[in-house]
Amino acid sequence: MLKVGITGGIGSGKTMVCHVFESLGVPIYYADDRAKWLMSHDADLIKGIISLFGDKAYLGNGTLNRKHISEIAFKDKTILSTLNALVHPAVAADVSRWFQSQNAFAYAIEEAALLIESKSYLILDKLIVVTAPLETRISRVIQRDATTRELATERVKSQMPEEEKISFADYIIINDGTQLLLPQVMSVHRELTKLSGRH
Repeated sequence: MLKVGITGGIGSGKTMVCHVFESLGVPIYYADDRAKWLMSHDADLIKGIISLFGDKAYLGNGTLNRKHISEIAFKDKTILSTLNALVHPAVAADVSRWFQSQNAFAYAIEEAALLIESKSYLILDKLIVVTAPLETRISRVIQRDATTRELATERVKSQMPEEEKISFADYIIINDGTQLLLPQVMSVHRELTKLSGRH
């Protein structure tokens, strides 16, 4: 079975592309959702988060106090990178177990925003990068997060430049709202299925 990654900058629409793959029966691991789950369920990770953010890190019902954590982490780059250093290995171990459990399929996909930046892509066989023009991405972020143009632009520009992301790609899917997604996804799907030798 092939281990495939899918990534793209904020507002590129990678989740939409993932839904198209899912409709073809491809299993998808959503790293960000899973990281949130692990932060409330993985005992070692919980311990590490409490030692970093104090007892206020979790609410009375055991859920993560996101407000408390983001207020501290986004003001202090050192704390943010310590948090990432706790979360990334937990997610890496979790995704590796998940991939092993998907052996019945030709390939499975891990979707994550920071696949390249965190070096997670190194354990994958193939990488798909979803791309969209800068303006399209900014307006998607404004709509999705009900935010200002200034903040949306800042968030888009704070990420790895799209050209750089594309240089790591085995496959590129253009999600600019004018090119159809299904034919692009089908073409990648056929190629990955063929490569896996399970067609």
